[in-house]
Amino acid sequence: MPGKHQHFQEPEVGCCGKYFLFGFNIVFWVLGALFLAIGLWAWGEKGVLSNISALTDLGGLDPVWLFVVVGGVMSVLGFAGCIGALRENTFLLKFFSVFLGLIFFLELATGILAFVFKDWIRDQLNLFINNNVKAYRDDIDLQNLIDFAQEYWSCCGARGPNDWNLNIYFNCTDLNPSRERCGVPFSCCVRDPAEDVLNTQCGYDVRLKLVRGELEQQGFIHTKGCVGQFEKWLQDNLIVVAGVFVGIALLQIFGICLAQNLVSDIKAVKANWSKWNDDFENHWLTPTVSEVLSTAGPQQNSVIGAPGLAPPSRHAFFGLGGLYPEPTFKNW
Repeated sequence: MPGKHQHFQEPEVGCCGKYFLFGFNIVFWVLGALFLAIGLWAWGEKGVLSNISALTDLGGLDPVWLFVVVGGVMSVLGFAGCIGALRENTFLLKFFSVFLGLIFFLELATGILAFVFKDWIRDQLNLFINNNVKAYRDDIDLQNLIDFAQEYWSCCGARGPNDWNLNIYFNCTDLNPSRERCGVPFSCCVRDPAEDVLNTQCGYDVRLKLVRGELEQQGFIHTKGCVGQFEKWLQDNLIVVAGVFVGIALLQIFGICLAQNLVSDIKAVKANWSKWNDDFENHWLTPTVSEVLSTAGPQQNSVIGAPGLAPPSRHAFFGLGGLYPEPTFKNW
Protein backbone atom coordinates (compact mmCIF):
# COMPACT_ATOMS: atom_id res chain seq x y z
CA MET A 1 0.00 0.00 0.00
CA PRO A 2 1.17 3.61 -0.59
CA GLY A 3 2.92 5.14 2.33
CA LYS A 4 4.15 1.81 3.71
CA HIS A 5 7.77 0.74 3.42
CA GLN A 6 8.55 -2.48 1.57
CA HIS A 7 10.69 -4.81 3.66
CA PHE A 8 13.15 -6.93 1.70
CA GLN A 9 13.38 -10.54 2.82
CA GLU A 10 16.88 -11.69 3.80
CA PRO A 11 18.64 -14.23 1.47
CA GLU A 12 17.53 -17.77 2.07
CA VAL A 13 20.71 -19.58 0.96
CA GLY A 14 21.47 -22.18 3.63
CA CYS A 15 24.87 -21.46 5.11
CA CYS A 16 25.37 -24.99 6.44
CA GLY A 17 24.79 -26.64 3.06
CA LYS A 18 26.79 -23.99 1.24
CA TYR A 19 29.92 -24.22 3.37
CA PHE A 20 29.67 -27.99 3.77
CA LEU A 21 29.68 -28.31 -0.03
CA PHE A 22 32.56 -25.83 -0.17
CA GLY A 23 34.64 -27.74 2.39
CA PHE A 24 33.80 -31.11 0.85
CA ASN A 25 34.93 -29.97 -2.59
CA ILE A 26 38.03 -28.11 -1.49
CA VAL A 27 39.32 -31.42 -0.08
CA PHE A 28 38.56 -33.09 -3.42
CA TRP A 29 40.22 -30.22 -5.25
CA VAL A 30 43.43 -30.48 -3.22
CA LEU A 31 43.57 -34.29 -3.49
CA GLY A 32 42.92 -34.12 -7.23
CA ALA A 33 45.64 -31.53 -7.72
CA LEU A 34 48.03 -33.74 -5.69
CA PHE A 35 47.26 -36.84 -7.80
CA LEU A 36 47.64 -34.83 -10.99
CA ALA A 37 50.96 -33.38 -9.81
CA ILE A 38 52.26 -36.87 -8.94
CA GLY A 39 51.24 -38.16 -12.37
CA LEU A 40 52.88 -35.29 -14.23
CA TRP A 41 56.01 -35.63 -12.09
CA ALA A 42 56.20 -39.35 -12.88
CA TRP A 43 55.84 -38.65 -16.58
CA GLY A 44 58.53 -36.00 -16.32
CA GLU A 45 60.90 -38.48 -14.64
CA LYS A 46 60.28 -41.01 -17.42
CA GLY A 47 60.76 -38.40 -20.15
CA VAL A 48 57.18 -38.68 -21.40
CA LEU A 49 56.53 -34.93 -21.24
CA SER A 50 59.45 -34.30 -23.60
CA ASN A 51 58.37 -37.15 -25.90
CA ILE A 52 54.56 -37.38 -26.04
CA SER A 53 54.72 -40.24 -28.55
CA ALA A 54 56.01 -42.46 -25.73
CA LEU A 55 52.44 -42.59 -24.39
CA THR A 56 51.39 -44.76 -27.33
CA ASP A 57 54.60 -46.78 -27.58
CA LEU A 58 53.91 -48.77 -24.41
CA GLY A 59 51.97 -51.94 -25.20
CA GLY A 60 50.45 -52.25 -21.73
CA LEU A 61 48.90 -49.94 -19.18
CA ASP A 62 50.92 -47.07 -17.82
CA PRO A 63 49.78 -46.77 -14.17
CA VAL A 64 50.56 -43.04 -14.28
CA TRP A 65 47.43 -42.68 -16.42
CA LEU A 66 45.39 -43.57 -13.34
CA PHE A 67 46.88 -40.67 -11.38
CA VAL A 68 46.47 -38.22 -14.26
CA VAL A 69 42.87 -39.17 -15.14
CA VAL A 70 41.64 -39.52 -11.56
CA GLY A 71 43.49 -36.36 -10.50
CA GLY A 72 42.13 -34.41 -13.46
CA VAL A 73 38.52 -35.47 -12.85
CA MET A 74 38.77 -34.74 -9.11
CA SER A 75 40.34 -31.34 -9.78
CA VAL A 76 37.62 -30.30 -12.23
CA LEU A 77 34.84 -31.51 -9.93
CA GLY A 78 36.42 -29.94 -6.87
CA PHE A 79 36.95 -26.61 -8.63
CA ALA A 80 33.36 -26.46 -9.93
CA GLY A 81 31.83 -27.43 -6.60
CA CYS A 82 34.12 -25.26 -4.49
CA ILE A 83 33.89 -22.04 -6.52
CA GLY A 84 30.25 -22.64 -7.36
CA ALA A 85 29.31 -22.93 -3.70
CA LEU A 86 31.50 -20.06 -2.53
CA ARG A 87 30.40 -17.62 -5.24
CA GLU A 88 26.86 -19.03 -5.48
CA ASN A 89 27.39 -19.59 -9.20
CA THR A 90 24.51 -21.67 -10.55
CA PHE A 91 26.35 -22.57 -13.78
CA LEU A 92 29.27 -24.17 -11.92
CA LEU A 93 26.92 -25.90 -9.48
CA LYS A 94 24.86 -27.35 -12.33
CA PHE A 95 28.05 -28.45 -14.09
CA PHE A 96 29.18 -30.13 -10.87
CA SER A 97 25.83 -31.95 -10.51
CA VAL A 98 25.69 -33.12 -14.14
CA PHE A 99 29.33 -34.24 -14.19
CA LEU A 100 28.97 -36.12 -10.90
CA GLY A 101 25.69 -37.66 -12.06
CA LEU A 102 27.33 -38.82 -15.29
CA ILE A 103 30.12 -40.51 -13.34
CA PHE A 104 27.55 -42.17 -11.08
CA PHE A 105 25.57 -43.60 -14.01
CA LEU A 106 28.76 -44.80 -15.71
CA GLU A 107 29.71 -46.66 -12.53
CA LEU A 108 26.21 -48.11 -12.26
CA ALA A 109 26.20 -49.22 -15.91
CA THR A 110 29.66 -50.78 -15.53
CA GLY A 111 28.54 -52.76 -12.49
CA ILE A 112 25.41 -54.04 -14.25
CA LEU A 113 27.29 -54.99 -17.41
CA ALA A 114 30.00 -56.74 -15.39
CA PHE A 115 27.33 -58.82 -13.63
CA VAL A 116 25.40 -59.67 -16.81
CA PHE A 117 28.37 -60.34 -19.08
CA LYS A 118 30.69 -62.07 -16.62
CA ASP A 119 32.25 -64.42 -19.18
CA TRP A 120 33.01 -61.57 -21.58
CA ILE A 121 34.52 -59.52 -18.75
CA ARG A 122 36.68 -62.49 -17.76
CA ASP A 123 37.98 -62.86 -21.31
CA GLN A 124 38.73 -59.13 -21.53
CA LEU A 125 40.55 -59.28 -18.21
CA ASN A 126 42.65 -62.19 -19.44
CA LEU A 127 43.50 -60.26 -22.60
CA PHE A 128 44.31 -57.12 -20.60
CA ILE A 129 46.66 -58.96 -18.22
CA ASN A 130 48.42 -60.79 -21.05
CA ASN A 131 49.01 -57.50 -22.88
CA ASN A 132 50.61 -56.13 -19.73
CA VAL A 133 52.67 -59.31 -19.31
CA LYS A 134 54.14 -58.65 -22.76
CA ALA A 135 55.16 -55.13 -21.68
CA TYR A 136 56.46 -56.17 -18.24
CA ARG A 137 60.03 -54.94 -18.81
CA ASP A 138 59.05 -51.90 -20.87
CA ASP A 139 57.89 -49.68 -18.00
CA ILE A 140 59.07 -49.72 -14.39
CA ASP A 141 55.70 -48.56 -13.04
CA LEU A 142 53.86 -51.32 -14.89
CA GLN A 143 56.43 -53.81 -13.64
CA ASN A 144 55.89 -52.76 -10.03
CA LEU A 145 52.11 -52.95 -10.47
CA ILE A 146 52.26 -56.50 -11.85
CA ASP A 147 54.64 -57.60 -9.10
CA PHE A 148 52.34 -56.15 -6.44
CA ALA A 149 49.27 -57.89 -7.92
CA GLN A 150 51.02 -61.27 -8.18
CA GLU A 151 52.34 -61.06 -4.63
CA TYR A 152 49.06 -59.82 -3.15
CA TRP A 153 46.85 -62.43 -4.81
CA SER A 154 49.49 -65.22 -4.79
CA CYS A 155 49.19 -65.75 -8.51
CA CYS A 156 51.32 -65.92 -11.63
CA GLY A 157 50.20 -64.73 -15.06
CA ALA A 158 46.60 -64.38 -16.22
CA ARG A 159 45.78 -68.11 -16.23
CA GLY A 160 49.07 -69.56 -14.98
CA PRO A 161 52.88 -69.37 -15.13
CA ASN A 162 53.01 -70.36 -18.80
CA ASP A 163 51.48 -66.98 -19.73
CA TRP A 164 54.96 -65.58 -19.28
CA ASN A 165 55.90 -67.20 -22.58
CA LEU A 166 54.27 -64.14 -24.12
CA ASN A 167 57.11 -61.96 -22.82
CA ILE A 168 60.26 -61.85 -24.95
CA TYR A 169 62.49 -62.05 -21.88
CA PHE A 170 60.76 -65.04 -20.25
CA ASN A 171 59.72 -67.23 -23.19
CA CYS A 172 61.25 -70.67 -23.56
CA THR A 173 62.28 -70.48 -27.22
CA ASP A 174 65.82 -71.55 -28.09
CA LEU A 175 66.45 -68.20 -29.75
CA ASN A 176 65.89 -66.30 -26.51
CA PRO A 177 69.30 -65.13 -25.21
CA SER A 178 67.90 -63.65 -21.98
CA ARG A 179 69.09 -64.96 -18.62
CA GLU A 180 65.42 -64.96 -17.60
CA ARG A 181 64.60 -67.46 -20.35
CA CYS A 182 61.94 -70.00 -19.32
CA GLY A 183 61.56 -68.31 -15.97
CA VAL A 184 59.05 -66.11 -14.15
CA PRO A 185 59.33 -62.84 -12.22
CA PHE A 186 60.29 -63.04 -8.57
CA SER A 187 56.76 -62.06 -7.59
CA CYS A 188 55.57 -65.50 -8.77
CA CYS A 189 57.79 -67.26 -6.25
CA VAL A 190 56.46 -68.64 -2.96
CA ARG A 191 58.18 -66.55 -0.30
CA ASP A 192 60.11 -68.27 2.44
CA PRO A 193 59.15 -66.58 5.75
CA ALA A 194 62.68 -67.21 7.05
CA GLU A 195 64.26 -65.13 4.27
CA ASP A 196 65.17 -61.61 5.33
CA VAL A 197 66.46 -60.55 1.91
CA LEU A 198 64.23 -60.79 -1.17
CA ASN A 199 65.64 -63.18 -3.76
CA THR A 200 64.90 -61.49 -7.09
CA GLN A 201 66.45 -64.40 -9.02
CA CYS A 202 64.22 -67.11 -7.57
CA GLY A 203 62.29 -67.39 -10.84
CA TYR A 204 65.27 -68.06 -13.11
CA ASP A 205 64.85 -71.26 -15.19
CA VAL A 206 62.04 -72.34 -12.90
CA ARG A 207 59.64 -73.42 -15.66
CA LEU A 208 62.42 -75.34 -17.37
CA LYS A 209 63.20 -77.16 -14.13
CA LEU A 210 59.52 -77.88 -13.62
CA VAL A 211 59.34 -79.51 -17.05
CA ARG A 212 62.34 -81.66 -16.17
CA GLY A 213 60.78 -82.62 -12.86
CA GLU A 214 63.58 -81.07 -10.83
CA LEU A 215 61.21 -78.95 -8.75
CA GLU A 216 57.84 -79.47 -7.13
CA GLN A 217 55.66 -76.91 -8.86
CA GLN A 218 53.23 -75.91 -6.15
CA GLY A 219 55.87 -75.55 -3.46
CA PHE A 220 58.14 -73.24 -5.39
CA ILE A 221 56.00 -70.82 -7.43
CA HIS A 222 52.35 -69.82 -7.51
CA THR A 223 50.51 -71.88 -10.10
CA LYS A 224 47.12 -70.20 -10.11
CA GLY A 225 46.26 -67.42 -12.54
CA CYS A 226 45.55 -63.90 -11.36
CA VAL A 227 42.11 -63.76 -13.00
CA GLY A 228 40.85 -66.72 -10.97
CA GLN A 229 42.48 -65.43 -7.79
CA PHE A 230 40.94 -62.01 -8.31
CA GLU A 231 37.47 -63.57 -8.71
CA LYS A 232 38.01 -65.59 -5.54
CA TRP A 233 39.12 -62.47 -3.68
CA LEU A 234 35.96 -60.64 -4.81
CA GLN A 235 33.77 -63.49 -3.58
CA ASP A 236 35.55 -63.64 -0.22
CA ASN A 237 35.32 -59.86 0.27
CA LEU A 238 31.99 -59.24 -1.45
CA ILE A 239 30.43 -57.43 1.52
CA VAL A 240 33.39 -55.09 1.93
CA VAL A 241 33.63 -54.35 -1.80
CA ALA A 242 29.87 -53.79 -2.08
CA GLY A 243 29.96 -51.55 0.99
CA VAL A 244 32.72 -49.42 -0.53
CA PHE A 245 30.85 -48.99 -3.81
CA VAL A 246 27.56 -48.23 -2.07
CA GLY A 247 29.33 -45.69 0.15
CA ILE A 248 30.87 -43.97 -2.89
CA ALA A 249 27.49 -43.96 -4.65
CA LEU A 250 25.74 -42.45 -1.62
CA LEU A 251 28.44 -39.81 -1.35
CA GLN A 252 27.94 -38.88 -4.99
CA ILE A 253 24.14 -38.74 -4.61
CA PHE A 254 24.54 -36.60 -1.49
CA GLY A 255 26.82 -34.19 -3.36
CA ILE A 256 24.34 -33.92 -6.24
CA CYS A 257 21.40 -33.27 -3.87
CA LEU A 258 23.39 -30.70 -1.92
CA ALA A 259 24.38 -28.83 -5.08
CA GLN A 260 20.81 -28.89 -6.45
CA ASN A 261 19.44 -27.66 -3.14
CA LEU A 262 21.89 -24.76 -3.19
CA VAL A 263 20.88 -23.93 -6.77
CA SER A 264 17.22 -23.88 -5.70
CA ASP A 265 18.02 -21.55 -2.80
CA ILE A 266 19.95 -19.18 -5.08
CA LYS A 267 17.09 -19.11 -7.59
CA ALA A 268 14.60 -18.41 -4.79
CA VAL A 269 16.68 -15.45 -3.57
CA LYS A 270 17.00 -14.09 -7.12
CA ALA A 271 13.25 -14.42 -7.62
CA ASN A 272 12.70 -12.60 -4.32
CA TRP A 273 14.99 -9.78 -5.43
CA SER A 274 13.18 -9.51 -8.76
CA LYS A 275 9.77 -9.40 -7.07
CA TRP A 276 10.96 -6.75 -4.60
CA ASN A 277 12.35 -4.60 -7.41
CA ASP A 278 9.06 -4.83 -9.29
CA ASP A 279 7.10 -3.90 -6.17
CA PHE A 280 9.42 -0.95 -5.50
CA GLU A 281 8.99 0.40 -9.01
CA ASN A 282 5.21 -0.06 -8.90
CA HIS A 283 4.67 1.51 -5.47
CA TRP A 284 7.35 4.22 -5.39
CA LEU A 285 8.20 5.25 -8.94
CA THR A 286 4.86 4.96 -10.81
CA PRO A 287 2.10 7.25 -9.40
CA THR A 288 -1.52 6.74 -10.36
CA VAL A 289 -3.68 9.40 -12.07
CA SER A 290 -5.54 10.11 -8.83
CA GLU A 291 -2.25 10.61 -7.04
CA VAL A 292 -1.09 13.01 -9.75
CA LEU A 293 -4.35 14.96 -9.43
CA SER A 294 -4.10 15.13 -5.65
CA THR A 295 -0.55 16.48 -5.76
CA ALA A 296 -0.92 18.82 -8.73
CA GLY A 297 -2.83 21.51 -6.78
CA PRO A 298 -6.44 22.71 -7.07
CA GLN A 299 -5.71 24.93 -10.05
CA GLN A 300 -4.54 21.91 -12.09
CA ASN A 301 -7.24 19.40 -11.05
CA SER A 302 -9.46 20.09 -14.04
CA VAL A 303 -7.38 18.78 -16.93
CA ILE A 304 -3.96 17.21 -16.83
CA GLY A 305 -1.79 18.43 -19.64
CA ALA A 306 -4.06 21.35 -20.59
CA PRO A 307 -2.33 24.21 -22.44
CA GLY A 308 -0.39 26.41 -20.12
CA LEU A 309 -0.48 23.95 -17.22
CA ALA A 310 2.86 22.54 -16.13
CA PRO A 311 2.99 18.89 -15.07
CA PRO A 312 3.65 18.20 -11.40
CA SER A 313 7.25 18.06 -10.37
CA ARG A 314 8.74 14.67 -9.56
CA HIS A 315 9.73 16.17 -6.20
CA ALA A 316 6.06 16.04 -5.29
CA PHE A 317 6.38 12.30 -5.08
CA PHE A 318 9.63 12.18 -3.14
CA GLY A 319 9.35 13.96 0.15
CA LEU A 320 9.19 17.65 -0.86
CA GLY A 321 5.68 18.21 0.39
CA GLY A 322 4.21 15.57 -1.91
CA LEU A 323 2.30 12.36 -1.34
CA TYR A 324 5.15 10.00 -0.57
CA PRO A 325 7.85 10.43 2.05
CA GLU A 326 11.44 9.99 0.96
CA PRO A 327 12.17 6.24 0.78
CA THR A 328 14.34 4.73 3.47
CA PHE A 329 17.09 2.20 2.71
CA LYS A 330 17.73 0.85 6.17
CA ASN A 331 15.72 -2.33 5.52
CA TRP A 332 17.10 -3.06 2.05
